[in-house]
Amino acid sequence: MKEVTFIRQNIEKWRDVECIVENTIDAGPDRQADAYIDLTTDLAFAQTHYPRSRITLYLNNLASALHNQIYRNKRESVSRLLTFWTREIPQTIYEARRALLASFLIFAVSVIIGAVSQWGDDSFCRLILGDQYVDMTLRNIENGSPMAVYDGGGETEMFLGITFNNIKVSFVVFVMGVLTSLGTGFFLLQNGVMLGSFQAFFFQQGLGFESMLAIWLHGTLEIWAIIVAGAAGITLGNGWLMPGTYGRMTSFMQGARRGLKIIVGTVPVFITAAFIEGFATRHTEWGTLPRLAIIGSSALFILYYYFYLPYRYGTKHRKD
Repeated sequence: MKEVTFIRQNIEKWRDVECIVENTIDAGPDRQADAYIDLTTDLAFAQTHYPRSRITLYLNNLASALHNQIYRNKRESVSRLLTFWTREIPQTIYEARRALLASFLIFAVSVIIGAVSQWGDDSFCRLILGDQYVDMTLRNIENGSPMAVYDGGGETEMFLGITFNNIKVSFVVFVMGVLTSLGTGFFLLQNGVMLGSFQAFFFQQGLGFESMLAIWLHGTLEIWAIIVAGAAGITLGNGWLMPGTYGRMTSFMQGARRGLKIIVGTVPVFITAAFIEGFATRHTEWGTLPRLAIIGSSALFILYYYFYLPYRYGTKHRKD
């Protein structure tokens, strides 16, 4: 079908949809749903036959506006807060799965770079962590308390300070996406190199296993939350950098909403990580099994919430 024929056959229907979106037609939920189904069908046809046409962009924007209209008028259930954490966040993670994979790969490669650099030059950590921090750690090792850095203040004060800092870091990683995905990627690179050199430094001191028990006690959740925040930033950046068939501003706003939802989902994870760091990491006298149990529980939560639930949503979505 020629594009002009397609437009001529459907233009009146699309004008009615515009009126629904602008509230000039008092349409009930059934009519809105029918209009949305018809419109997305036309959009799919246009994307297939006229992918570079302005009519495809027009239908994309109109479908997005109608979608927002429908859900803005949708009555919220009493269990809205519960469904946000149990359904909406996993759904959003599934939709951003490629960004999450990219964030993980950037961070993992950065950790390897930091570790290899430290093994090649044992002064590399001084460049990354600073002389003062490295000298303090060496003194702690000489005094028999290599993890004393985690015992530098009151538990409650430390918990609150770490919580604030972690949430601030996550939002910085997210907002860096405004500078396109490269901004978030640079921040992930910086933190990954820092972690890799720090971990390699302890292995060079013969304290690799002990340092892993201490660092990953809280770091399992904390590091993963940073990676998820990186996915939020990449989602934001890609919305601006690669708008697809949407208008650039529309795509950017959609990426911002999706990324912000991901960031909000990391807040409880950061708080839990801060609680563990403030109240548990300092207790290096605890045995290996209790600490491994906390690390294992954190890993199981990550697998369930960030992999199993999104996968289940994705499988169900494909079947539907």
